[in-house]
Amino acid sequence: MSQVNYTAMSDKELKQYFLQHRDDKLAFQAYLDRLSERPRQIITTVDDPDFEVKIQAAILRQMQAADSTGEQAF
Repeated sequence: MSQVNYTAMSDKELKQYFLQHRDDKLAFQAYLDRLSERPRQIITTVDDPDFEVKIQAAILRQMQAADSTGEQAF
């Protein structure tokens, strides 16, 4: 069996590959590694009085970004 080069795959290709080969634990780990390498943006804190508004705005931005690229938001 030939070795799959996960690093040569785009994020979208790796996600698709993993979804089609769910038993490939190395693909899953490569996907998780990529996700963990991305910087995380703090949207709000639980004690923020505008917590709900900020969360809803962040969800809306993510959905709009997904619509513009043709991908699923989550």
